[in-house]
Amino acid sequence: MKPLVVMIKPASGQCNMKCDYCFYGDEMEHRDQASFGFMTEETLKAVIRKTMLRAEGGIYYVFQGGEPTLRGLPFFHRVMELQRQYNKKGVMVYNSIQTNGYLLDDAWCHFFAENRFLVGISLDGVKRTHDASRHGKEGSPSFDRILGAIRLLEKCGAEYNILTVVTKQVAESIGEIYTFYKKQGFRFQQYIACMDPIAGQKSDYSLTPAIYGEFLIRLFRLWADDFARREHPFIRQFENDLQKVLGFIPEACEHNGRCSEQYAVEADGSVYPCDFYMLDEYRLGNFNRDNLTVMQEKRKELCFIEESERISDDCRKCSYYSLCRNGCRRNRIDDRNRFCESYYRYYDACLPQMRNIADQIKQQR
Repeated sequence: MKPLVVMIKPASGQCNMKCDYCFYGDEMEHRDQASFGFMTEETLKAVIRKTMLRAEGGIYYVFQGGEPTLRGLPFFHRVMELQRQYNKKGVMVYNSIQTNGYLLDDAWCHFFAENRFLVGISLDGVKRTHDASRHGKEGSPSFDRILGAIRLLEKCGAEYNILTVVTKQVAESIGEIYTFYKKQGFRFQQYIACMDPIAGQKSDYSLTPAIYGEFLIRLFRLWADDFARREHPFIRQFENDLQKVLGFIPEACEHNGRCSEQYAVEADGSVYPCDFYMLDEYRLGNFNRDNLTVMQEKRKELCFIEESERISDDCRKCSYYSLCRNGCRRNRIDDRNRFCESYYRYYDACLPQMRNIADQIKQQR
């Protein structure tokens, strides 16, 4: 059985920063109840008990927001107690948190290190590109504070990776950003294409297919140069691409051509099939009253995973479909990914070099 993936929002969509492109803030505006406040201990207990009892082999708990650290460190100490209490079958438990880093101090960072949390911390490149979109509540710049939080994580020995949202400004500055990340010693990086609001309106930070395609090409070539020197960082996009070229199953759902089975949990215990679809019409149930079997039946009733497998005729004919696989469902319009042109440009320019790298990996193995 595959490991369970449980994404928990202990502070709902509440946040101590105001980022221009926040997709979850946009989702909150498109449902009857915007925020569900803070998760109670009773709801936390229901989530962990029911998922632990169902898990076989492993379970991933991913804490996100809004900003999950707003729920406070005592809440997370209780998380660890409940995981130990309900882990009757001795399954492997993996904890991670996605944070803006604004509240991180020695106590938080020591907790993450001692409890082996993987910390995904948001940083959008260099000071200029980061502060263009990521602000404190009152509009203040946040780059220096977040860089300080990263240094605290390092000092305490906590594992972390850098989560970078690719805005237009980030995409156009990727050479400068890659060099900066390299100088800072950021070995694990994830680049997330910025999403437009659900209504589709464009903003100053919006990506175009041409800009995103050029970004992927430039970043890949920088990474490939460092691969040749054995100095390359882990970049999730390229690791998944290489898995496909090598004939393995990629780990990220957007690279698989279908949504994965996961449980995205709001602060009141409501469950949704994906954090990009935490909208009223996609609610699967609630951990305070339903078990996972009920939620699975609702997922099937919605045909959520099946809908993600629909592709356009153009996709079926594309020579790069086996690599692109139509990307993330959230980026599709009429069953076609809005970054289709981006991926085509990227694979057209980089696939030969990607195959050479895959051959080198085979030889090393």
